[in-house]
Amino acid sequence: MTVAHAPAVLDVVAIGNALVDVIAQADEAFLAAEQLDKGSMRLVDARRAEELYSRMAPGLEASGGSAANTLAGMANLGRKCGFIGQVADDQLGEVFAHDIRAVGVNFSTPAMTGGVPTGRCLILVTPDGQRTMNTSLGVANSLYASAIDQALIESAAVLYLEGYLWDLPETRAALATAIKIAHTAGRKVAFTLSDAFCVGRYRDDFKAMLAAGDIDILFCNEGEILALIEHDDFDAAVAQVAPQVPMLVCTRGEHGAIAVTGGVITHVPAEPIAKVVDTTGAGDLFAAGFLAGQADGLSVHASLTMGAIAAAEVISHYGPRPETDLTALIAGRV
Repeated sequence: MTVAHAPAVLDVVAIGNALVDVIAQADEAFLAAEQLDKGSMRLVDARRAEELYSRMAPGLEASGGSAANTLAGMANLGRKCGFIGQVADDQLGEVFAHDIRAVGVNFSTPAMTGGVPTGRCLILVTPDGQRTMNTSLGVANSLYASAIDQALIESAAVLYLEGYLWDLPETRAALATAIKIAHTAGRKVAFTLSDAFCVGRYRDDFKAMLAAGDIDILFCNEGEILALIEHDDFDAAVAQVAPQVPMLVCTRGEHGAIAVTGGVITHVPAEPIAKVVDTTGAGDLFAAGFLAGQADGLSVHASLTMGAIAAAEVISHYGPRPETDLTALIAGRV
């Protein structure tokens, strides 16, 4: 017997780390002096974050976090979205809440009191556009069951989760509850592996989610899918992972992106760009374009193209969120 579900009001509700990004230019010598591996993402404590922040060049401060960036991109494309994420009752928490609401995203998670600060991500961008991220999560990954808004999740066609959230058992339990709510309501669950660093830490958990059928759409990049299966052959990785999920979407940088659904592989090339300025947010905006295309009922190929256009826009400037009208860039292309 088929169960009738209420029509979705929102396109996507995402649960992710609520962070404020601090983005500054740095050269190779600075990275070496700070003992940072270019292109890496690592977690740092509050003290190390303050030390590094004090030595960084002047930079751009803006609300960030992977899933929140994706929603900002979708909102730019006219989609209706909601966000669940934890901030503290402090200045950065107010900045985050203001910024995400200002772009049109529904955000009502109560701020947490108690002294743990809102999370921040210190992003150093070298002249080649590579970003080295140092994340002090603060209260961001302290997302408990009380923050899971059942009605908000049930109202969206897709629940989108990020792998960055997997640090605390209580948060993992809350996310498991969110997945159950979404599937019970007849909604899809999308998941991004986030970073090879995350995959290395939580590979068994992510594989178990795939095996259990928890994920309907899996987003990753080439490095992440290789880390997931601990292999160095991309085609072999795709062949192993794709049968475990209804839709696999994988970006490959300058080599474009693919999606696999029902055994069919669809490929699009990377969008041409004059200069890569900052790769921060590239994967997040790719997911935004793809999910927006799917929400519009477009083909997989058209959705991938939208993702590629959105990613190209964000890497052409500093910061993880679009600065131009993505709808105008996409017009006539799909």
